[in-house]
Amino acid sequence: MKVAVMTDSTAYIPEDIRNEHDIHMVPLSVNFGDGSYQEEIDITTEDFYNKMKESQELPTTSQPSIGYVTTKLEELSKSYDAVVSIHLSSGISGTFQSVVSAGDMVEGILVYAFDSEISCMAQGFYVLEAARMAKMNKTPEEILTRLNEMKESMTAYFMVDDLTNLQRGGRLSGAQALVGGLLQIKPILHFVDKVIVPFEKIRTRKKAISRITSMLEDAASKGDPLDVSFIHANDEAAAKELRDAFAEKFPNAETNISYFGPVIGTHLGEGALGIAWYRK
Repeated sequence: MKVAVMTDSTAYIPEDIRNEHDIHMVPLSVNFGDGSYQEEIDITTEDFYNKMKESQELPTTSQPSIGYVTTKLEELSKSYDAVVSIHLSSGISGTFQSVVSAGDMVEGILVYAFDSEISCMAQGFYVLEAARMAKMNKTPEEILTRLNEMKESMTAYFMVDDLTNLQRGGRLSGAQALVGGLLQIKPILHFVDKVIVPFEKIRTRKKAISRITSMLEDAASKGDPLDVSFIHANDEAAAKELRDAFAEKFPNAETNISYFGPVIGTHLGEGALGIAWYRK
């Protein structure tokens, strides 16, 4: 059985790496007053943040249509017997459900949709592992079993400079959001039951980053090898500084730098930082 691996653009896996690992992608879109842009295709992350600074209104985001996904699956059916399709949390987007629905409509290929219950490079970790296993001719069932094992240790925390975008976009659950905005705190956020919720309220950006880093170091100190991603919203220097400091303390961990692209960046805002990790 020949198995394809597909994801959506919010995994933010660069095109060269997608091509290297035969990863197929369906894009989400960010919508400004002058039109709609498919992220990773029509607009770069750098251009997005520049455009958002110039825009007087917060852009909106949209998932790929069922028609678009159906066409993509029909294309894959010409070369593959099955596809493992890994997507951002169904609690913040309908993309996963669109793939499920499209899979029921397309003949000639078995569609195995996987809800990452998260997004960005944490989602990307699942995608890269699935691609590795597909190259080893593992079955979809074997791949999904491994992804669910990874989910047991997948961890991600992130902080934003301003809660306004998350509140206005309806992506932050819980009344604490309003209180956080009034107090001008730097809340640490995470995913629980597929949605974004506050984890802890911190007074300053520096302390919030330090708190997330300390949780990562606690996990790394237990001895299990970790795969770690340092994720930034147009502040690569800050992410590299965190990565370098951590890698010096824990040289056995695998680390990378990733980014919050246009769709997720719309909701988190420029300056957001996050760290995601799992046990290898």
